[in-house]
Amino acid sequence: MTDISLNNGVTLPQLGFGVFQVPPEDTQRIVEDALAAGYRHIDTAAAYRNEAGVGAALAASGIPREDLFITTKLRNGDQGRAKDAYRDSLQALGLDFVDLYLIHWPVPSQELYVQAWKEMERLYAGKEIRAIGVSNFLADHLDTLLASSDVVPAVNQIELHPSYQQAELASKGRALGIAVEAYSPLGQGGDLKGNAVTAVAQAHDATAAQVVLAWHLAAGTIAIPKSADSARMRENFAASSLTLTDNEFSSITALERGARIGSDPAVAAFSQL
Repeated sequence: MTDISLNNGVTLPQLGFGVFQVPPEDTQRIVEDALAAGYRHIDTAAAYRNEAGVGAALAASGIPREDLFITTKLRNGDQGRAKDAYRDSLQALGLDFVDLYLIHWPVPSQELYVQAWKEMERLYAGKEIRAIGVSNFLADHLDTLLASSDVVPAVNQIELHPSYQQAELASKGRALGIAVEAYSPLGQGGDLKGNAVTAVAQAHDATAAQVVLAWHLAAGTIAIPKSADSARMRENFAASSLTLTDNEFSSITALERGARIGSDPAVAAFSQL
């Protein structure tokens, strides 16, 4: 598995495992299966209400903490209490620190994300978090944050898949030293049915999901697919061994059609509480 080096020198496995919409009662089992499949990078969030299950799986696995990379996120309604919210997440996870802590959404209508970031900067300066970053931040949110910040975000986790690539935003982030991380990397399954994907899959005797994940990896994007099926987890993990030709990569890139699935970060204002 290829590691990505963040702008502060911290490294993480480029292919991780996400637990968005995994029911709390199923989380421990599913994360244990993911760890058994080889994943060492697990992405959760306070808003998913399954941090405790993730933590239970980590504890049960017996895998040394230094071999794991754990991400969680600050809920929108907690932007005014970032330090306490972070410590709530640590307690739920049963961890002394997380490797990456993200502001989950900017929620510009609250006008709190800069305040939250400054609190996260203090936690980072105190070595309570290995890296800090953002999620769902658009270009203007990044500009506002950077104008008032001492620390450049290590990561911007955004919706990104072949039919919705946010190429300008990704390029801006990379130019600033911000790694791009894709959530919904398979377009919640919708990007697996196109002729270009299926043709490449047939050429490599691979699954469509492996092809799309290989496309992300070739682009240098961090990807966090989710599956509740252990066999599918292993298939997805094997995408790290698939190499696309330049023409194959271009054929997947050509699938862009602006097909956003999730909320628009410019106006999203849910509390997540």
